[in-house]
Amino acid sequence: MNNFILIFVFLFLGIVLQNIKAFPVISVYKLLNKLVIYICLPALALYYIPKIDWSPELLFPIGVAWIGFVVSYLFFSFLGNKFGWSKKLTGCLIITTGLGNTSFLGFPIIEALYGEEGLKTAILVDQPGSFVVLSTLGILVATVYSTGSPNGVQIAKKILFFPPFITFLVACLMNVCNVDFHEYIQVLFQKMGSAVTPLALLSVGLQLRFERKSQHWKFLGLGLLYKLILTPALIYVLYVLILQQHSKIIQVAILESAMAPMITACILASTHGLKPRLSSMMIGFGIPLSFITLLFWYFLVQLV
Repeated sequence: MNNFILIFVFLFLGIVLQNIKAFPVISVYKLLNKLVIYICLPALALYYIPKIDWSPELLFPIGVAWIGFVVSYLFFSFLGNKFGWSKKLTGCLIITTGLGNTSFLGFPIIEALYGEEGLKTAILVDQPGSFVVLSTLGILVATVYSTGSPNGVQIAKKILFFPPFITFLVACLMNVCNVDFHEYIQVLFQKMGSAVTPLALLSVGLQLRFERKSQHWKFLGLGLLYKLILTPALIYVLYVLILQQHSKIIQVAILESAMAPMITACILASTHGLKPRLSSMMIGFGIPLSFITLLFWYFLVQLV
């Protein structure tokens, strides 16, 4: 419950601060974005990934983010070409709807519904799933759609020198070698990673605008339709109806696919100039709406 309260507290605080004329809104939210991407995310990877125990069945939760992002790319690229959208709008929709808030929203919700075993599955959806997609495909799309036509070397350098991706590789190596950091260092990483939520939500609040005449409303609706309804429907059909998978792991995977847009993905889009206001709206409206749609998906997965 405390996590849910924090969501609205920091969003509201950001909205209040942006209306104080003397407050340097732009410089502050840009600083917060950098802290989230370059400090908090790497800390989360170094804390969680060395602890994962691998098995073939775990490919299902890991695949959630990869499937959602690839289909998002195909779906919005098609619509963008068909209706002549700008590259920045298309890139924004791909990134913000292709990844879900599988950690901050996902972890407490899944733990409340399925206990510690469910949380272990949720971590797999988030770390080797959402986290790696963000650090690879996410940064690739952000670079291509924000700069026009970068060459392959530029894109490779963006990915390989993206701090969260570097720390992910280090964490994976540690997992393979079955080593972990000293307990005190683990606690430090955990504390650093926990700052991702207040910092990210405050940044979103600083950028959030509720404009009745905004040109983004129809794109917001389309994006949230894809993220909250179409993505979990796709995972449900693929995993349950086609692959005939019936387990608690699959239930958790479907619920994680139905989470609101990923805060860090929206920040990534914003920092690359991909419609920052629409990116913020995806979180500001997506999070409260997801509480309603998640009820539907929870009752549905009980039939799995």
